[in-house]
Amino acid sequence: MTNWTTHELDRIGQADELEIAVRRPDGTLRKRVTIWVVRNGDGLYVRSGYGDRAAWYRAARRSRAGHISAGGVEKDVRFEDADPAANDRINAAYRNKYLRHGAQWVNPMVAPEAESTTIKLLPC
Repeated sequence: MTNWTTHELDRIGQADELEIAVRRPDGTLRKRVTIWVVRNGDGLYVRSGYGDRAAWYRAARRSRAGHISAGGVEKDVRFEDADPAANDRINAAYRNKYLRHGAQWVNPMVAPEAESTTIKLLPC
């Protein structure tokens, strides 16, 4: 298994937004979607603020592969279900990083519906 480098973790983790493109069954990439990303330790995590209603999230659950761009880093990734035991730490990371945008934007990202969509990004 490939791990993130410290440089990649820092750059992506500090980026305000991440562009994510999910891989189709034929190997092509779907249209990029801009979302928030947080770092927890040596892991990078994304969530759907719209729960499982978001098209990018449903596609990611099916394909388990895609491409990200954030903080000057471009990387092919795998999508893995995050350990639910990490949700409190990931919630705290969302609050710490994004609360400056306002609670009306952060609260949906730390709600149970969003927690259930937490994806860990793994480099390929």
